Amino acid sequence: MDKFTKNIGILAHVDAGKTTLTENFLFLSGATRQKGSVDDGSAITDSLAIEQKRGISVRSTAVTIPWKEQIINVLDTPGHVDFSAEVERVLRVLDGAVVVLSAVEGVQAHTVSLVHILQEMQIPFLIFINKIDRAGADFESVLEMITQELGLSLLPMNVPVEEGRAQAHIQPFWTDSNEFQAVKEDCIDEIVESDDFLLEQFLEGEALSEKDILASGLEQVALGKMVPVLVGAAKKSVGIRELLDAVVDLLPLPPHDISRPLSALVYKVEHHKLHGRLAHIRVFDGQIQSKDSVFLPRHQEVKNIGVTKKIRLNKLIDVPQLTAGEIGIITGISDIYAGDIVGEKGRIPAAKVLQAPVMTVQVLPQNKQDYHPLWQALQWLDSEDPSLALKRYTESQEFHLRIAGPMQVEILEDQIQERFGIATTFKDPEIIYKERPLAKAEGYVRYWMPKPCWAIMTFLIEPAELGSGVRYESKVRQSDIHQKYQNEIRQTIPFALKQGLKGWEVTDLKITLIQGEDHEMHSRPGDFKLATPMGILRGLEAAGTELLEPMMDFKIRAPEDYLGKISGDLVRMRARPDSPVFDHGYFSLTGVVPAATSLDYAISLSSLTSGKGSIRLQLKGYEPCLDHEGVIRPYKGVSPLDEAKWILHRRGAYKADER
Repeated sequence: MDKFTKNIGILAHVDAGKTTLTENFLFLSGATRQKGSVDDGSAITDSLAIEQKRGISVRSTAVTIPWKEQIINVLDTPGHVDFSAEVERVLRVLDGAVVVLSAVEGVQAHTVSLVHILQEMQIPFLIFINKIDRAGADFESVLEMITQELGLSLLPMNVPVEEGRAQAHIQPFWTDSNEFQAVKEDCIDEIVESDDFLLEQFLEGEALSEKDILASGLEQVALGKMVPVLVGAAKKSVGIRELLDAVVDLLPLPPHDISRPLSALVYKVEHHKLHGRLAHIRVFDGQIQSKDSVFLPRHQEVKNIGVTKKIRLNKLIDVPQLTAGEIGIITGISDIYAGDIVGEKGRIPAAKVLQAPVMTVQVLPQNKQDYHPLWQALQWLDSEDPSLALKRYTESQEFHLRIAGPMQVEILEDQIQERFGIATTFKDPEIIYKERPLAKAEGYVRYWMPKPCWAIMTFLIEPAELGSGVRYESKVRQSDIHQKYQNEIRQTIPFALKQGLKGWEVTDLKITLIQGEDHEMHSRPGDFKLATPMGILRGLEAAGTELLEPMMDFKIRAPEDYLGKISGDLVRMRARPDSPVFDHGYFSLTGVVPAATSLDYAISLSSLTSGKGSIRLQLKGYEPCLDHEGVIRPYKGVSPLDEAKWILHRRGAYKADER
């Protein structure tokens, strides 16, 4: 492996030009002989039929280019917010990123989320302001938006000339001739104020050279205190060479150690007709070879892989091994999922949520004979995108998926038809609610008939703080319930909480096993699996539960004339707005609003303001709501509260929906 390998993500709001930029990288570096086009479906990184047909990226794609002394793996990612889960997985394997903005639209809703998560994960990035040739391009205005809305300190590296025109081009920022002198003065002031040596020179009246000022700015970039900004027009190949140089020179090389134990992350899974399941991995440390035996922590067992591969322009190439820093593919593991760790966790960063799905949708086969083929197809898609959280309710023959938005439904419908030949019907998406216990209560269960069986337990159920999740502990001695049975109880808790009294997942509670006993002759591990949901649901029934609804942080920007009407809309949406801030005929308004009332408001707002108003939404968390403000649904399947039926149901084999 080349020691100078670097893995870079291209991130942006939809339609900012990510894929066109990647095609330019490939062409300029000599990896391809001609540039692919999003418009005519020839883009290398849009290889899926659905991507070529719709002109949008749905899955992440990695391409490799040589530039200067480095090998750069470029990961092109989806820009539509509905495919944020794909971006989340890619973020964990990046050494750096390029955030692409349009010179016309500037900072958009998804841009804010992307920059915040890059900062949270401490991934170095630079900004590329694209489309400087489009009418309405305004470099200086976009810089101001970045500073105000993203809170970044910027170091421009080049600037547009004749922006907004077809002949737009670029020139270096650090020259005496560019027209953005006010921007330069502000940048110099910021650099000098952050550099004690330069500040002392300035206060003593010494002249400061731009060479020293730029050198200080680049030092602050290396420390993560400033973000480089470059401009260009990807469609016309303007500014591409300068951007690639910046990726090499300004984004740091990652640490890696081939001598350390294997540490790798599966960031993508896809299915191949010949090779089966392909697991795309980033190797952080160590190395992995064809036919190796590797440890998978999620399975807690050693698995044998098939072969190691790399992708070169959508073609699979066998390689003898993948080493630290590289991206590639392993085959041969049939039950590997996106997000799985291979080997040790090591330096693999924790997963972060960019945009949590807040909707669920039911999918049905149009032909009844496709029920089982559809189940198999959905299992494939779920292994590729675990955020779908596929659920199967066997009694009602229902399949449910978790989604981020309506665009995802359209893509899923097309994928199922094109990849598996199955025509489907998707019902209207529903908001995902949750439940939380209202009070402290106990749930007692005694399962001892018909023998042989024996599992007696008492659970203490207590409400916990919002957003705290589920805590479980046992105060029962191993002499009362053997440790192997206690392990079964702990592992069954998540399943027991999948549906509460109001039909939704139960969260934000503490569960304590306070009493119980097994039987030396009659107890089996399955007894405690069967009885645990009965005890938990009894405790919830005694405590009562409240609905929790997803709440969104919002920011609205619109002309002042519309403040009254928008304020009225927010009242009807049960929003909690802050005080508006006014600026040059516009107002900005932030606050919190229920997801159920706000997810489609962007369309109404655009119509009301003739396209001059915008809203950004980001999941804040879950809060209590009244029953009539949310949705209560019946328990799907057999409820553990229907004890006789539950016992008969569970004494059979575990069904597929309970995996």
